Amino acid sequence: MTAKINIQLNSAENIPKEFYLLKNKAHIIQNDAEAIQIAQNLAQEFKKEAAIRDHERRLPLIEIEKYSQSGLWGITIPKQFGGAGVSYKTLAEVVKTISSADSSLGQIAQNHWAFVEHIRLDATLEQQAFFFDQVLQGHRLGNAFSEKSSKTVADLTTTIEFKEDHAVVTGQKFFATGALLAHWIPVVAVSSEGKPFAALIPQHREGLTISNDWSGFGQRTTVSGSVTLDHVKVDLENIVPIYQAFERHTAAGAISQFIQAAVDAGIARGAIQETIDYVRQYTRPWIDSGLEKATDDPYTIANIGELKIKLRAAEAVLDLAALAIDAALAEPSEHHVNEATLLNAEAKVLTTEIALLAANKLFELSGTRSTLSELNLDRHWRNARTHTLHDPVRWKLNIVGNYYLNDIPPPRHAWS
Repeated sequence: MTAKINIQLNSAENIPKEFYLLKNKAHIIQNDAEAIQIAQNLAQEFKKEAAIRDHERRLPLIEIEKYSQSGLWGITIPKQFGGAGVSYKTLAEVVKTISSADSSLGQIAQNHWAFVEHIRLDATLEQQAFFFDQVLQGHRLGNAFSEKSSKTVADLTTTIEFKEDHAVVTGQKFFATGALLAHWIPVVAVSSEGKPFAALIPQHREGLTISNDWSGFGQRTTVSGSVTLDHVKVDLENIVPIYQAFERHTAAGAISQFIQAAVDAGIARGAIQETIDYVRQYTRPWIDSGLEKATDDPYTIANIGELKIKLRAAEAVLDLAALAIDAALAEPSEHHVNEATLLNAEAKVLTTEIALLAANKLFELSGTRSTLSELNLDRHWRNARTHTLHDPVRWKLNIVGNYYLNDIPPPRHAWS
């Protein structure tokens, strides 16, 4: 089974080298409105073959290049470094818009933005200037954070050993979303003191092997597979002490969760629109209704209304979380960071619920024919079920309840 899943492009060596070469510098987006407009234009294009890409597990090489060349991957870079410095509400709208068309594309850029924030928080000015410029040119950051065999998600076994003029990283990663398609892979490794660092390693570095062995039934084209590091040499100027972000009050954890919730909201958007389109075009009225069209069915109408209301509520809380993140970035106090974390936990619960509900209602309201394999509408449910498994919502409920009932502040890490 795995051999079939890996298809032709199962490692960086099988992808044409020119894919990683920048033919032109990326567009520089100037403001929030431009970012949203570009995302809307791209989403219309990305939606056209989203079902086919999912069915064939076709890697989105053309799409991902257009996506990063559009300038959207650089919109959170501060203005003093040449970026648009958009609000997090705008970033959420971009993520939702792209994810509603193809949630795999929405997820691939997720960790890119999270690591851009870590560079802003923890890197030196020289590192910021270099990597922000790389991103603005069109270079993509991947992800090699999680491991699948450790006791918990935070118990990392990948190590970083510091030498006199370089460091050496050794270990095995999984769930490495987007790493195969990235120019730089931020690898989280633990020092001998137990502190996590991010080593930003260029694609094709000796000892670095990235495998497209992601076999999940959803988010099929995120290339969330394995990264193997066999004594990979890393320049010291490419190492960022990301542990610092959680030793003080920062919005790093909230931002990581925020982008996850935005992807789920985008999945819900796409599933609801798919339901509306299908019911309008194909669904037949029920035999006992006496109606001419399924769109006149009062039960169907009420269900669409329920979905839209719950989506609006989830997105409204996500917007509140965005405002809280902006406040925490401007003034990283304990109050602001806690508020950002709590609101993101609430948004994660609501976006998870509406994504799963919308994907289920798609079939309930569309009817049996909507399950035909050639339509591949089940991708919405598979994507919702797969992506919402990130950071279980039962613990989000616990975080919020514990804060208000017992005055216990939310934990300070990337999964809260």
